[in-house]
Amino acid sequence: MFQTFQETARPEQGPPRLKALRGELAREGLDGFIVPRADAYQGEYVAPHDDRLAWLTGFTGSAGYCVALRDVAGVFVDGRYRVQVKAQVASDYTPVDWPETGLAEWIAAKLPGGGAVGIDPWLFSVDQARGLEERLGGIELRRCENLVDRIWEDQPAPPMGAVFAQPVELAGEAHGDKIARLARTLGADTCILTLPDSIAWLLNIRGSDIPRNPVPHGFALLHADASVTLFMDARKLEGLGDHLGAAVTLRDPSEFPEALAALRGTVRLDPASCPVAVRETLVACEVTEAQDPCLIPKARKNAAELEGTRAAHLRDGAAMVRFLAWLDRQAPGSLTEIDVVTKLESCRAATNALRDISFETIAGAGPNGAIVHYRVTDGTNRPVREGELLLVDSGGQYVDGTTDITRTIAVGDVGGEECANFTRVLKGMIALSRLRFPAGLAGRDIDVLARAALWEAGLDYGHGTGHGVGAYLSVHEGPARIARTGTVPFEPGMILSNEPGFYREGAYGIRIENLIAVEEAPPLAGQVVPRMLRFETLTWVPIDRRLIVTALLTAAERDWLDAYHAEVLERIAPLVEGEDATWLAAACAPL
Repeated sequence: MFQTFQETARPEQGPPRLKALRGELAREGLDGFIVPRADAYQGEYVAPHDDRLAWLTGFTGSAGYCVALRDVAGVFVDGRYRVQVKAQVASDYTPVDWPETGLAEWIAAKLPGGGAVGIDPWLFSVDQARGLEERLGGIELRRCENLVDRIWEDQPAPPMGAVFAQPVELAGEAHGDKIARLARTLGADTCILTLPDSIAWLLNIRGSDIPRNPVPHGFALLHADASVTLFMDARKLEGLGDHLGAAVTLRDPSEFPEALAALRGTVRLDPASCPVAVRETLVACEVTEAQDPCLIPKARKNAAELEGTRAAHLRDGAAMVRFLAWLDRQAPGSLTEIDVVTKLESCRAATNALRDISFETIAGAGPNGAIVHYRVTDGTNRPVREGELLLVDSGGQYVDGTTDITRTIAVGDVGGEECANFTRVLKGMIALSRLRFPAGLAGRDIDVLARAALWEAGLDYGHGTGHGVGAYLSVHEGPARIARTGTVPFEPGMILSNEPGFYREGAYGIRIENLIAVEEAPPLAGQVVPRMLRFETLTWVPIDRRLIVTALLTAAERDWLDAYHAEVLERIAPLVEGEDATWLAAACAPL
């Protein structure tokens, strides 16, 4: 099993650890210290060595902060984690709704007389530090040693996962060609790369430093002469010399600060992801701030990456069908959430192509489904009971693609409210799936379509509608997203999730998710918009028809769903057999 069910949150450890941290505040003459859920590489997921927020507070979500002041400690969480944080932190910590309440505003209110708050400059980007300083007023944001590391006596060592080459047949472009192509567009002598998935994409390598995300830790300098200096431990790169080639020079990570200080000429960095420590080490060069040059090319999947992703989704879809067919054969109440997760992973593993799961499987039965990023443990495991909804959000990492799918399943007869709200969520998912839109639009322009049917009933959900997805890379990939905050225009080849939902705290959760790829839309007769785009569906798994209130769907929505299920049957039926094939045919019947 990739997934384990050990309880990692330790709320009872929070108070003594907070007390020890406050001792360090007194020694440093600080009024507070900010602990982000971040590492020096600014990735969403962190290695055990960098999981400081969870170690200090008990909160295990993938985003958030703790602001530890001398008399109060706020744990800042967004809408995905408002339920989860209540169960994971002790009363010594105060949950704070973020971003509705900003860190700087909260700190300023707690320290009206001013003061000094410390940060580890490797764990904050240039933009984050700059934004805090602009809003803190007379409060100093002081760079200092990481105070959590001082008190974390058994802190795990930094990861040393092996690195391996991604075949050019799957990458679609030789890394030497990528380096040369991007070098021509830098507008600077050197560009600093700090995001692990950018470096992995650029050099056609993958790694194992982070669970669930096949990326290696390291930094890189991309030079205008089409060469790269890679700062990565050589032990992780054993046997890759021929792959990297003469254009890539390997140096030890410990030499990175020295190399930064020695840079001359013009240097480009991305303030959204570059650590403030890096920016403040550049003392003898002209700094240009611009987006990481790998972000858009990486997001814009080429033909080989799209073909690999389609193949991965067919394989994964067949595994999901085997799982769902098995699930329907079990008597209500006979399974637990852990049974569900274990079976689903075994179905994916049976493909003999699974490299890892793409994130910890979310299998929330009944009220646990309302915890948006719920992770079942031995302590929270509950039966999947008659009359409940079961929300299963999962994915696989395959060498040819990354998958992410959510299905909400009826266990026995489910109430009318649940079915009506399931149908409203489905209407939002269908609205995006059917959409044609002018080129140049971004996520903020279409997010409303996924929510309109819920809004009509006075309902909503507290997360974005969709995130970017990598090609055997991070399951959450920027910069495009479908959300009120999505400002990056969609371009052909971008892969996104389409996952509206609804959550009734203490009762149930609903989410329906397919992955979609942006593609050119063929012109229509009489079309006056110069260029239009649409979404190609990548995920082929039945949606639970037992939960659909057909009367709430329009004729066009019913037609879309029937056509989707017909195509699921056509694509997946050749990959399953026996009882699973029989189940699939029934699950894909027209409404």
